[in-house]
Amino acid sequence: MDGWTLPGKGFEDRVSLSVALASMAVKPSSCPDISVGWSPFSSRGFPPDFTMSVSDGPADTPHKKARTSPYPGSTVERTAVPDEKAADPILTRWKNDGKGNKVIHPVSGRNILQFVAIKRKDCGEWAIPGGMVDPGEKISSTLKREFGEEAMNSLQKSRTEAQELEKQLHKLFSQEHFVVYKGYVDDPRNTDDAWMETEVVNYHEETGEVMAHLPLEAGDDAKKVRWVDINDKIKLYASHSQFIQLVAEKRGAHWREDVSPDCHG
Repeated sequence: MDGWTLPGKGFEDRVSLSVALASMAVKPSSCPDISVGWSPFSSRGFPPDFTMSVSDGPADTPHKKARTSPYPGSTVERTAVPDEKAADPILTRWKNDGKGNKVIHPVSGRNILQFVAIKRKDCGEWAIPGGMVDPGEKISSTLKREFGEEAMNSLQKSRTEAQELEKQLHKLFSQEHFVVYKGYVDDPRNTDDAWMETEVVNYHEETGEVMAHLPLEAGDDAKKVRWVDINDKIKLYASHSQFIQLVAEKRGAHWREDVSPDCHG
């Protein structure tokens, strides 16, 4: 199936808080390792003894300190953040030529990976599907629910359609997956009082058989939804481009054309 490639968009054109924080984002090298401690939000601007943490812990841990330390560029100390977080599913598949063969990028020599992207209604930017975890809800349930609502328009389905969709989504989200990132992120909604925390998980469908029975349909907070070829030219909402890069590197897929020979492994 052919993929759709998002047009490039300069950071200078983005009217959001992420513009001011772009210089703080951690930029992996051309041939980086996937590190559990990597954060798309650097510690620059925090007190010298500040340490970023990606997991919850006791009240006196770096995690607690991150919640109460001044926001970068501000002297205002933040108040405690409620136990709320977002969950963002990255659904991927290998691009194929319509005959079942994986498409290889002519320059990098790597297989081209695709992911499901939505165009947000609130800001018009392309992004990964996702949303806030409901009280008492498991992260795995949030990931599946948000994908269904935004990429499958599950909220507008009839009872019979919704039941069938739930079965297919269960298959889809029972496949091989890994946690891409868990922790704080650069997000336009961040304020002096709090900032966004999320868990990003990549679900990969190797054969594409399940998605063949699940046509994409935008719904809820999504205006549009499409399969998009992954490469370094795409610009997404907040820190989403960095999450996509981590997925491409983890799966050994094409990311950029000017790849160092040492990165081919």
